[in-house]
Amino acid sequence: MGSASIDQAPPAGAVHSLDHFALSVPDLGLARQFYESFGLDVRVADRGLELRTFGGEHVWARIAEAPRKKLEYICFGAFAPDLPVIAARLRELDTPQLPPPDGEPDGALWFRDPAGILLQVRTAPKSSPDEKRPAVPPPPFNHERASPYRDARPDVRPIGLSHALFFQPDMRRAIEFYTAVLGLKLSDDAGPVAFLHGVHGSEHHLIAFAHNEAGPGYHHSAWAVRSIEEVGLGAAQMEDAGYARGWGLGRHVLGSNYFHYVRDPWGSYAEYSFDIDYIPRGYDWVGGHPDPENSFYLWGPNPPEDFTRNYEAEPA
Repeated sequence: MGSASIDQAPPAGAVHSLDHFALSVPDLGLARQFYESFGLDVRVADRGLELRTFGGEHVWARIAEAPRKKLEYICFGAFAPDLPVIAARLRELDTPQLPPPDGEPDGALWFRDPAGILLQVRTAPKSSPDEKRPAVPPPPFNHERASPYRDARPDVRPIGLSHALFFQPDMRRAIEFYTAVLGLKLSDDAGPVAFLHGVHGSEHHLIAFAHNEAGPGYHHSAWAVRSIEEVGLGAAQMEDAGYARGWGLGRHVLGSNYFHYVRDPWGSYAEYSFDIDYIPRGYDWVGGHPDPENSFYLWGPNPPEDFTRNYEAEPA
């Protein structure tokens, strides 16, 4: 897909990364157990937990404690010259800028999307990959077994946040807002689900939306691993830790990635993801508008019946 050269300069005023997201959950101890089992570097911070990947200091997610699970905000990274362009667009659309929440430093843009999700755009180094992530090749055949015994399975540790999917009550308004204000581009639109990428070079989607009339919320975060073997090993790792509910192994159509989703204690998911499509900087990706039943997954088991249920929007 795509038709133009990759020499185009990205337009001004476009975010480059999904920097991090923030959630509240009822039990930080359970959250720590879940994400440590998943293979992330979970650290205790002043206001809760911070999720990193091993070997890196970037904070991909912040988790605080509250009576119910709630998406607190989404943070995007941008280059410094792009911040005033985004601020001007907010003024043109009469979208008010908000003061930073308590404890957050000045200098970032804070505002809400049409569904009321709190957004932050701040100057930050680009955390989305600049090229397709490398894959670990399978071991060569050397007259010895390639698969270890189960008790010698290696631990799976993701290498970075790939993307996150959020519920939106009005898909058209959400797509228009995130493309017009943040400079994201539509990758593919299957109706109840849509995928957006960054013009500075990103995977098929930095962020995705799923339609849910009940309201906004957090559905899942996807974490990149190095092989399809690690997707399967991650599923086994989580099952051994007591988290057997989920969906996979399978392969998506839109994005093309291999996946396994693991259900967290609050009805949302963490996904092991491998080999997602990559859209280079300045590339004119030609997106599709396929029927949902023709574009959800290429192969794999049927998803759980409540896979797209927004527990966050339901009454307590």
